[in-house]
Parts: sequence; structure tokens; C-alpha cells
Amino acid sequence: MSNQAYELSAIFIYLGILVAIGIFSYRKHISAADFIIGSRSLNYWLTALAAHASDMSSWMFMGYPSSIFLNGYVGAWTAVGLIIFMYLNWQLVAPKIRVATEKFSSLTFSSFFESRLADTSGKIRLFTALISLFFYTIYISAGFVGLGILIDTLFGISYQTGILLGILVVVPYVFIGGYLTLAWLDLFQGLFLMAVILFVPFYLLPSVGGFEGISQAIASKGLVNTMFPEFSTQSYLNILFTICGFGLGYFGQPHIVTKFMGIKHVEEINKSKFIGMSWMTISLFAATLVGLVAIPYFQQGIHDPEQSFILMVTQNFHPLLIGFFLCAILAATINNIGSQVLVLSSTLTEDFYKRIFRKTASSKELLLVSRLGVVFVAFIAFLIAVFKISTIYSLVQYAWSGLGASFGPLLLLCLYSNKVTKQGAWAGILAGGLISALWPLFSSIPPLIPGFFGSLFAILLFSKLKK
Repeated sequence: MSNQAYELSAIFIYLGILVAIGIFSYRKHISAADFIIGSRSLNYWLTALAAHASDMSSWMFMGYPSSIFLNGYVGAWTAVGLIIFMYLNWQLVAPKIRVATEKFSSLTFSSFFESRLADTSGKIRLFTALISLFFYTIYISAGFVGLGILIDTLFGISYQTGILLGILVVVPYVFIGGYLTLAWLDLFQGLFLMAVILFVPFYLLPSVGGFEGISQAIASKGLVNTMFPEFSTQSYLNILFTICGFGLGYFGQPHIVTKFMGIKHVEEINKSKFIGMSWMTISLFAATLVGLVAIPYFQQGIHDPEQSFILMVTQNFHPLLIGFFLCAILAATINNIGSQVLVLSSTLTEDFYKRIFRKTASSKELLLVSRLGVVFVAFIAFLIAVFKISTIYSLVQYAWSGLGASFGPLLLLCLYSNKVTKQGAWAGILAGGLISALWPLFSSIPPLIPGFFGSLFAILLFSKLKK
């Protein structure tokens, strides 16, 4: 049996498991509420892994380790920021958004904002939908870039064909099952990818001389061998920017926050938080180790640092194991893309079709539109991914920043303040989106930071002016 045959066998076995899970979780009589939010029926295990596994895409295997490979230990501040702010997300947002969205019968971010602020003009829905459409298509395209690279590396198939194959894997099970199917897949794939990303770097660690070998390689390449490169104001500012440059965005990510909305019992959120944060901490530690092991492993450098995990796997394991291990990247990407496509199709259905065109649409009609929305979103993301305009890390950071800045400040204020007006909400959504979209043209400071606080300022200013 050839190497490619072994790899293909592993991938087909893995995809077969996914199909079996999809069939197990499929509901014959499915409504729009089932498709979009699972009718708020998830247990705490499903909620925990759905919230976290849908967060980590191929970025965890490819984008983030490449940052460690290029910068050394100092790059790990990104992981620290993610852990801190995701914990705050569970603490500050999860219980309140679950209760509030049920109170207003809201299935999406925009419908919650609209109901909470009594906006009858439809502007909040329209602005939210436009911002989501723009940034999520870029985010989804980053996942397709990862799939294209993976398939090209494994089988020598062209990058564009690899992206198309990725779409053919992702779209069908989102199209058929919706929210609940994705949650069960997140549970299985979250546990699987954590096992893989832990095993690979620890298996290879002795071959590069252990942590001593990593330290020597870091020193020989002139990289930073500590998380505190120097004791200066600029150094502390850089660390703060790194922590907040991704972390602040958690409050405004619809594909993560909607997972909080689906838990059956609010009282079980603390259990979900403990399980989810444990998974996240272990997985990000392992992803950091992947990047560190890659430094001595590729002592002479590597053409594309984002492929370090893929190359270490393909060069050290039996083809059957290679297939299974690289399915972890497939798992992470599927989790992430599936959740994002579902959020966007829900936005197109609830915020465009139902709000503007067919206010009296039946549940069956909305379900059909949701599924057609899945296909439409995947097609637009495919067109962006084909041109590969940037790295996975940069694409994810750009899209993550736009979503976090546009929706995060407004969500926090809607949950904790009664002083927000609909005019303030309009201003905040637009300010956060525009600042995040344009900021990279003028500065190297992560766009999420000025975008988030610019949005917060706009909400408070316009709310105060209206009052």
C-alpha cells in the first residue's frame, strides 16, 4: 500500500466518524430555531467544547506556532491574552447573554441588540449584518487557506482544488444538521485535536535535545529566550498590545457567544467554564510547544513557517498516523468554519431575508433560506481564499479584530448598562468596524485595540448626546 493510500484511508475513516456523529445528532423535524441555536438544549459538556473548539481553527496548528517559531517565547503572550479574556467572557457574558436572549426570544446578536434597544428602524440589524458579512467571509477564507495548504502538502493537489475539496467537506454537514450537529462534532473533534497537538511536540521533544536544545536554538537564531525581552516601557507596551490584540475580541465573536446562548440550564455554565478553560489552556500550551520544537527542528529555516507542524508530522510518522494526525488540522478548521458559516447564514436569514423581504416567512421557509445562505457564504469565502492575499495569522487577526471591536463593547454595555441608546449602538458598530478595517493601513498597533475603544467611546458619546 502506498503512502498516499494510507493517508487517504485515515482521512476517509475520520470523515466516516464525522458522518456517523452527524447522523446520530440529526433531527428529522428541524425548525429554524433548531438550526440556528439548537433550541437551547445543550448540556454543559457540549457547550464547553462547542464554545472552545469552534474558536480554534487551523490558526492553532499553523498560524500561532509560526508566531512562536519566528519570535520565540515572547509570542506566547498571545495565548496568555486569549486565556485571560476567554475566562472573562465566561464570567461576564455567558450567564447574562443566555438569560437575556431567551427573554427577548433572540436567535442572533443583531436581534438581541434590536430588541434590547427597541430599534424599530432596522438599522442595528442592517449594520450588524453588513459588518458580519464582511469580516466573517475573510475569517472563513483563512480556514480555507489552511485546508488548501494541507491538501496540497499531503497529496500534491493544487492549492485551489484543495480549497474546493475543503468546502465539499464543510458545507454538507452544516447544511444538513445546523447548530446541534456542530455541537456534537465540536465535542468529538475538540478532544481529538487536543490529544494530537499534545502528543506530537512531546514525541519530538527528545529528538531536538529537549528544552535545552530549544534554548540553544533560540539563542543561535537571536530570538527572544524569555517572555520579558527587556525591562522598558516599550517592552511592556508591546506585551500589553499582544495580550489585548487578540484577547479583547472575545466579547464580540458571534460564533463563540452564541454557544453560550444554547446551554439548557444557566446553572451549569460554571461547569462548562471549568471544562472549556481546561481544554483551552492545555491546547494552547501544546500549540506553543509545537512552535518551540520547530525552532531547533528546522535549524536551517523553513520556507513557510505556517507549515512547520505539517512537515514535522509527515517526516516522523507512519503514513496512516500522518493521515490521522493531520485530520486534527481538518478538525480544527471544520469546527471553526462550520460555526462561522452557520452564524453568517443565520444573519442572512434573520436580519436580511426575514427583516427586510419576508416578515411573515414560515419556519420551513426560513430553514431553506438558512441552508442556501450556507452555500452562498462558502462561495464568497472561496473566492477570497483562492487569491491567498495574506498569511493565516494575519487574516484571522484582521477578521477577529473587526468582529470584536464592532460588537464587543456594545454587548457588554447592553448587558451591564441601561444608558445605551439605539443611536449609540449604530455609532459603535460602525466606528468599531471602520477603525478595525482601516487601521492596518496606518499603524502596526493591533487594530482591535483602537477599534474596541473607539467603538466604546462612540457608543457612550452618541448615547449621551441623544439623552
